[in-house]
Amino acid sequence: MARFRGPKSKVSRRYSEPIFGASKALNKKNYPPGQHGRGRRRKQSEYAIQLAAKQKAKYIYGVLERQFRNLFDKAARKDGITGENLLQLLEARLDNVVYRMGISPTRRGARQLVSHKHIMVNGTVVNIPSFTLRPGDIVSVREKSKSLECIAESLGRPNKAFPWLEWDGNDKSGKFMSFPTREDIPENIEEQLIVELYSK
Repeated sequence: MARFRGPKSKVSRRYSEPIFGASKALNKKNYPPGQHGRGRRRKQSEYAIQLAAKQKAKYIYGVLERQFRNLFDKAARKDGITGENLLQLLEARLDNVVYRMGISPTRRGARQLVSHKHIMVNGTVVNIPSFTLRPGDIVSVREKSKSLECIAESLGRPNKAFPWLEWDGNDKSGKFMSFPTREDIPENIEEQLIVELYSK
């Protein structure tokens, strides 16, 4: 199963961003992890910077190397800018859309909801987190799962609206309208560095 099982706060400190959600470790220790975290660090090579950009994207979306490489190859074959295509494919993953719609407060939680068969796509239960949605697909909470406390709590929080998604709170369902543009994706990812890394 493609998920990171290591220390989450360590990853957040490495990139100085709450990769897996809010982290107290960032407030207490606003320097990189490790023995020399506070000390002077030597200048990173071009490869190290590109690799860090790729690893960061993988951590954010909860994708391991083989899946990420396959998505990049798919993005490279599509028309348009490869980096933007890659982010669009990552955003179109079912677990990410469940998270964006506010059904779960985290991508890891969204992945679990999908795996445990609480989510339907076009009226059919789908338990594959990496399932790629197409424009027009309807994502909804399974009827038996609408009363789940974790879903109710998440939907009760104020959630940010995204222009490529449409949400119906009464029916607990949403529509994947279109692939997002780069300007609409809030994640701080330098996709061009990822393209340069894989182009070597």
